[in-house]
Amino acid sequence: MQSGKPLSTEIDATVPTAARMYDHYLGGKDNYAADRAACAELDKVVPSTRVLALNNRRFLQRVVKTLTQEYGIRQFLDHGSGLPTQDNVHQVAQRIDPTAHVVYVDNDPMVLVHGRALLEQDERTTVIHADMRETEAIFAHPDTERLIDFSRPVAVLFNSVFHCIPDSETDGPPAVVRRVAERLAPGSYLVMCQLVSEDPAVREFVTDFMDKATQGHWGRVREQKDVAGWFEGLQILEPGLVEVSTWRPDTEVAPRQLTQEWIEFGGVGRLG
Repeated sequence: MQSGKPLSTEIDATVPTAARMYDHYLGGKDNYAADRAACAELDKVVPSTRVLALNNRRFLQRVVKTLTQEYGIRQFLDHGSGLPTQDNVHQVAQRIDPTAHVVYVDNDPMVLVHGRALLEQDERTTVIHADMRETEAIFAHPDTERLIDFSRPVAVLFNSVFHCIPDSETDGPPAVVRRVAERLAPGSYLVMCQLVSEDPAVREFVTDFMDKATQGHWGRVREQKDVAGWFEGLQILEPGLVEVSTWRPDTEVAPRQLTQEWIEFGGVGRLG
């Protein structure tokens, strides 16, 4: 992160992380008792969280498929990628074009270990250990420079991650978006969504709970208007900024987010 604090390479099984909690909600096995206990407590107040996580994952897969298949994107930079699961970004993109390049970024050391094991034989995909706010370091990383040509369009993903960083004039979501956008070629895309609630009590509870559970590795649950501000100056793809289960669903019977105590809200914006 911009403060210069070194990232920990130690895995602490006693402190929940957003990546491992997300893995648990998706049905993964790369999580610990502390992560599962935190999920159980969260579910008492926001019981739709598992469905929300699954719908968010499906949104990511639809976005990557759409950008690869319909908009010709062959380069993806995925911030806060989380633990590998089924149909990761590189798998979705490379099914359409095997030459697609993907760089995953995460600050969780467990993601680094599992990601590198998964990608050992894939020369077009890598995972780097960095905080998503370290824009300059991420773009200048040897693996990023090897795989991503920033003179050509890139899809930069901030999928369900900005709620993990606090507000800051220099390192909050708007500042990160500006820094990234300044480095991208015209025709690039920014994919952004995060957990939002229009209920102040929900925002306060989840923000406080996650901040304490993760020992400060959290930002806050925001409002839809906050997310909309990040897209200023971008051409927003149809259907606009929405609850993500409604973003270009595959079928009329695709899963929808039916409860609204909090939702995953966002969309896809294009740099002109």
